[in-house]
Amino acid sequence: QVQVVESGGGLVQPGGSLRLSCTIARVITSVWNSYNMAWYRQAPNKERELVAQITNGKSPEYSDSVKGRFTVSRDNAKKVVYLQMNSLKPEDTAVYYCKAVGRRGAYWGQGTQVTVSS
Repeated sequence: QVQVVESGGGLVQPGGSLRLSCTIARVITSVWNSYNMAWYRQAPNKERELVAQITNGKSPEYSDSVKGRFTVSRDNAKKVVYLQMNSLKPEDTAVYYCKAVGRRGAYWGQGTQVTVSS
């Protein structure tokens, strides 16, 4: 069973920053390295949308709404993928989900709430 685990959400004021983390529980390094990772978010009454993805051998990709403010990265030694979110806006408020895509399928985390409010 592939268990994707996110952390790092919370409440932040507009203009602030947060860093989300995502890992796969009990994964060995060689398997971790084979996964392509992505961050999605879902705001109330809206569809889930892709925020950023980091694919092996390619440059990270971002949605237009977060380009220039968010940065996705991965540390394979620690088996973690990060989403650094700067200059946060109220419209960034959502549940953020991490998705791991491997040879046998795609796996989602349980989500972490990010609330941007004064």
